[in-house]
Amino acid sequence: MGLLDRIGMVVKSNVNAMVTAAEDPEKILEQSIIDMQEDLVQLRQAVAQSMAALKRQEQQYNQSASQAQEWEKRAMLALQKGDESLAREALNRKKTHGDSAATLKAGLDQQSGQVELLKKNLIAIEGKISEAKTKKEMLKARMQSAKAQENLNNMLGKVNTNSAAATFERMEERVLMAEAKASASSELGMDNLESQFAVLEAGSGVDDELAALKAKMMTGSPAAQGALPPSDAFKPSVGQAIDAELEALRKQMG
Repeated sequence: MGLLDRIGMVVKSNVNAMVTAAEDPEKILEQSIIDMQEDLVQLRQAVAQSMAALKRQEQQYNQSASQAQEWEKRAMLALQKGDESLAREALNRKKTHGDSAATLKAGLDQQSGQVELLKKNLIAIEGKISEAKTKKEMLKARMQSAKAQENLNNMLGKVNTNSAAATFERMEERVLMAEAKASASSELGMDNLESQFAVLEAGSGVDDELAALKAKMMTGSPAAQGALPPSDAFKPSVGQAIDAELEALRKQMG
């Protein structure tokens, strides 16, 4: 293959690709229907002309056949009158009109067949146009559905599902963390309350124990036995008070 042939093939292939890419199925179908309708108009005109010609041939045939019959009657009349020469002339006229009628009859039959064929073609192309219109609407609907599906696929293709899933997981983790903090805060609040009550309870025990201890100490003192309290001159010293308390504890323990 020569260089020019290869260049020509490349150019043709590129042109075909451009034409194919530029084709709009809906517009192509619409133009096809318009072309078929134009052909239908021309076919109707041809059928009308053929039918007019057929009608004219029928009239000519009927006229020639009528003239042939008329001259036959005249030939018979001439024979009845004894004028054989006139009868012969009438028969010649009859033959002329008869031959013309036979020729017109052959053309009439042929023209009639053509008209019938044109009528069938007319009906066929009308049916094809109707079918093409229906098919065009179906293909149009399918094309619209295909475009809608393509747009949907493009939209879905633009959605980053991995990123969205990661975002949802991250948000879910934050929600779980918030719930855990709330639960821990609630538990800490309960523990604090319990610890406060434990302190109070512990404090009450110490106070009770301290009161009991004071009561025991008062039992061993002179005041607890009904003696008069000593005057300021005879008050025990601090050391004596401690010794007395220790002695009371020894007695309690003994």
